[in-house]
Amino acid sequence: MDKNSKRREALLYHAKPTPGKIQVVPTKKYATQRDLSLAYSPGVAEPCLEIAKDVNNVYKYTAKGNLVAVITNGTAVLGLGDIGPEASKPVMEGKGLLFKIFADIDVFDIEIGTKDIEEFIQTVKNIAPTFGGINLEDIKAPESFEIERRLVEELNIPVMHDDQHGTAIISSAALLNALELANKKSEDVKMVVSGAGSAALACADLYVLLGVKVENILMFNSKGVLTKDNPSLSVLQQKYARDIKSMSLEEALVGADIFLGLSTGGIMSPQMLMGMAESPIVFAMANPNPEIDYNLAIATRKDVIMATGRSDFPNQVNNVLGFPYIFRGALDVRATKINEAMKMAAVKALALLTKESVPEQVNVAYGATKLVFGREYIIPKPFDPRLITIVAPAVAKAAMDSGVALNPITDWKKYEEELLDRLGNDNKMVRLITNRAKMDPKRIVFAEADHLDVLKAAQIVLEEGIGFPILLGNKEIILELKEELGFDADVQIIDPKIKEEEPRRNKFAKTYWKSRQRRGISLLDAQKLMRERNYFAAMMVNEGEADALVTGHSRSYPSVVKPMLQLIEKAHGASLVATTNMMMTSRGPMFLSDTAININPSADDLAKIAIMTAKTARMFGVEPVIAMISYSNFGSSTNESATKVREAVDYLHKSHPEMVIDGEIQADFALNPEMLKAKFPFSKLAGKKVNTLIFPNLESANITYKLLKELNKVDSIGPIMLGMGKPVHIFQLGANVEEMVNMAAIAVIDAQEKEKKKNL
Repeated sequence: MDKNSKRREALLYHAKPTPGKIQVVPTKKYATQRDLSLAYSPGVAEPCLEIAKDVNNVYKYTAKGNLVAVITNGTAVLGLGDIGPEASKPVMEGKGLLFKIFADIDVFDIEIGTKDIEEFIQTVKNIAPTFGGINLEDIKAPESFEIERRLVEELNIPVMHDDQHGTAIISSAALLNALELANKKSEDVKMVVSGAGSAALACADLYVLLGVKVENILMFNSKGVLTKDNPSLSVLQQKYARDIKSMSLEEALVGADIFLGLSTGGIMSPQMLMGMAESPIVFAMANPNPEIDYNLAIATRKDVIMATGRSDFPNQVNNVLGFPYIFRGALDVRATKINEAMKMAAVKALALLTKESVPEQVNVAYGATKLVFGREYIIPKPFDPRLITIVAPAVAKAAMDSGVALNPITDWKKYEEELLDRLGNDNKMVRLITNRAKMDPKRIVFAEADHLDVLKAAQIVLEEGIGFPILLGNKEIILELKEELGFDADVQIIDPKIKEEEPRRNKFAKTYWKSRQRRGISLLDAQKLMRERNYFAAMMVNEGEADALVTGHSRSYPSVVKPMLQLIEKAHGASLVATTNMMMTSRGPMFLSDTAININPSADDLAKIAIMTAKTARMFGVEPVIAMISYSNFGSSTNESATKVREAVDYLHKSHPEMVIDGEIQADFALNPEMLKAKFPFSKLAGKKVNTLIFPNLESANITYKLLKELNKVDSIGPIMLGMGKPVHIFQLGANVEEMVNMAAIAVIDAQEKEKKKNL
């Protein structure tokens, strides 16, 4: 994507369909006059009076306990510098988005129009009663140090400047693990720091608490090493000033054990790296370009232990590993501050988490066979679902142990369950799927590329690194639409109907005819069919000219699925083709089957659909808990529709006792663990969180997923084809761009899995 296209897409993202990235959503009923009289006058007077009696009741009756202010004056915004409070607002909204999706914390972003330290502090103090915590952001040093110090001292709610402490906390966890791998002790190491701003100073301060000696740290700013005779240094920088005249970065790195870079890309040369001690630890965290390129560093020294700020290299030091969970733990015990004990608890929790067995969901997301603690895995991955249940409780406990918690936790198991429930509200699955597809992108045929939305989806797939599109359709139309979209990448365009494609059409037709000549298909029939894009596209996949296929945006599902079933063989061992939809619900991803193909499946068919759906769920790192849905509960009806579900369950209990599956059961009981356990304690689903629903017929499955999608605005990925021998997937008629991009990612993952099985 060229610079203008990226700019246009970024602006459209922030402007449409509604300006900005966050909104306020009611948490109480408001449909009736009674509801409104409770929400406002006269009912609202009652909680007001209770809070007036005891100010702590504000946490009981209002959202204060889960509300954080992200506050800036816009003086040091990302790499943009002093751009002012209004221009900083998109960044602050983005930070609010991260708080919500990773830790279910609500945010108001506050942009303050002053550079005066005292005015800024007084403004924050005056609005502090609204909030449970304050996240300071993008405030330039040295003012940021004084602002944070004063607010921590003068407020009784958690305050943290994430630019300083976030990087410090995450990199400290990485450092603990790197030192262990290098077999070095913190008190013995020599460290060189490139950068002397707020983040570098906060990192150095936390490293000192980990045991690194101040006298073993050499710190550089843009003008050179910090020396005691430099009158321009701040008080905090003076701590790391040395009694020397001058020294180059290359000289300082000779024999150094650790390099911490928070400065400028490309300033570290291979020669400098070669001069460092055995098993050097290099944290090159300048963005977007590290102080030394990761691949260059690894090629230069095999013993280097390296981290960067980038997601496309191992060991990303990403603040999102810290601030959502630190504030989550602090809010949940009503901590009066975020102190050093809480920061250190987060450091140690992150370091220890890296050494634990990684859930398959994380391995799947990052395309790894198995992530194991080592040089390429010294810090958890941002999509690790355990972060909220490991870091937040560690921070909460540290707050309690250090005496700053006003509402201590007594039932830790219940607290963990509450955190897991919050995690369900964050639909990370789409990000996990996209991330996994990017690990090994494949060639994807877009069979309807002469439709604007389909072409836009193909453009995103290419630019995001999900796959390599092959565009089928009218070439002139595709070229016109590409120009309209600013899609100037050189991609393969094929028009199956033109004369130039006749040799390939004939080749495909002959192959197809040979497979169907005893089923009423003539060679002439086959040649005619190959002019149709879906037949042509399917043959491209069959013949290895593409790895996967997506289609169906402009035509009805039955008309599109027909050529796929005719041309594509079933998967090895599969006797049935079905579909599942992955629904991104507030309780986490749920799989619904069969949503598109089998109209009235038999008991045997239902059992096969359940088995295939379970395999697909595991492919995405979800351990299936399956409810076989009916209008009946465990034999309450003898109708054929209920009986076949019961027979399928009986078969699966005997043939696949390892599966967590039960039924027949009504949907409300399946989705309400407490109600199910109370009424049917004998069920294999009792006390469990169901994430997979198998329906008795097509109409119930199809209606359910479309109701969820439209009424609850639940994102849907699917229908995902099950039982096919090749990665072919069909959109629902009129699918939007996002849905098609997600389906393309699914097709890539399907191709990856089939390739993996083929190579076994």
